[in-house]
Amino acid sequence: MSEKIEGFREPIYVTRPVFPTIEEVTEKLEDIWRAKWLTNNGPQHHKLEEELTEYLKVPYLNLFNNGTIALMVACQSLRLMGDVITTPFTFAATPHVLSWNNIRPIFCDIDPVTMNIDADKIESMITPQTTAILAVHVFGTPCDVEKIQSVADKYGLRVIYDAAHAFGVEIDGKGIGNFGDISMLSFHATKLYHTVEGGALVHKDKNLKERIDLLKNFGIKNEEEVVMPGINGKMNEIQAAVGRIMLGYVEGEREKRIALGKVYGEELGEVPGITLMPKAGGNVRLNHQYYVIRIEEEAFGCSRDEVYDRFKEYNVYARKYFHPLCSEYTCYRQLSSAAQGKLPVAEKVGREVLSMPMYGALAAEDVRRICRILKSFYGKK
Repeated sequence: MSEKIEGFREPIYVTRPVFPTIEEVTEKLEDIWRAKWLTNNGPQHHKLEEELTEYLKVPYLNLFNNGTIALMVACQSLRLMGDVITTPFTFAATPHVLSWNNIRPIFCDIDPVTMNIDADKIESMITPQTTAILAVHVFGTPCDVEKIQSVADKYGLRVIYDAAHAFGVEIDGKGIGNFGDISMLSFHATKLYHTVEGGALVHKDKNLKERIDLLKNFGIKNEEEVVMPGINGKMNEIQAAVGRIMLGYVEGEREKRIALGKVYGEELGEVPGITLMPKAGGNVRLNHQYYVIRIEEEAFGCSRDEVYDRFKEYNVYARKYFHPLCSEYTCYRQLSSAAQGKLPVAEKVGREVLSMPMYGALAAEDVRRICRILKSFYGKK
């Protein structure tokens, strides 16, 4: 594990957006220009909503300009208040949407294998002020949806899933958006599927769809009626058009990432101190958007932070997703649930996790080279 490897001439980033061809985009833009309709539920918007509803195998879907606004509206649509139990191991937007809705996030520790919220610990954190559970399908690995729903049903709580990483994920052939009361999907440019920027809420309630459509358009019912305080969360026609094109790229990109994931597994599976992403059960269809490893300092011989810094010397830019924990942000440190030592698993995972470069345009040999670089760090403090 001590061989000298050359670095990359061009930077290798953790991901790269999937680009449609300029010809495909131009064709769709011409449609938009002919229709003379740029936003406010135009034809591209309606078609994308229909196509995504079918692809994701969900009853109802509301498109948004981004996933954060979508998740904020999800909280509003369910009239949440008080306390909501969530995970500290996630992107900043997850707890922030609670704060923006005047809801207090209550951080629950995570499962040491899946890195999702630990469903066995949720019940002990419920108080009379608790109104919901906001769980995250971290790196596209589904939460324990059955156990979470069982706890929610027992205490009359709502369940929201931040499914930003879980586009196209299925459990027993059911789209991930069929679980809980509502799920948010992110269509940011870095995701497996994107609309440049964008997002969606998916759920099973026709009345909820109507309420969400009002909330994301200022609460406007018609030209003379505003029936509730809403926000501007609408997806425009150009985003929707790109999204329609990108649907044709998803499966091909997913297959490429599956192949790259196998290379990572072959190269790193037996390296002491490196833990690979958990394998999904036979009933789960993953999207393979990310490839994440964990580096245990004592067994590997150097820390995750040291690996992260040394990678840069070779022009490899991995990411420490998610570090620091949300519970460590200055705006949440004062919460009792964020106190040091209350989230031991999340704190450990936060020190170990490293998201590796993963995108379809990455060559298998580049992945092998990245792995050789990583293995060359073994045992070198």
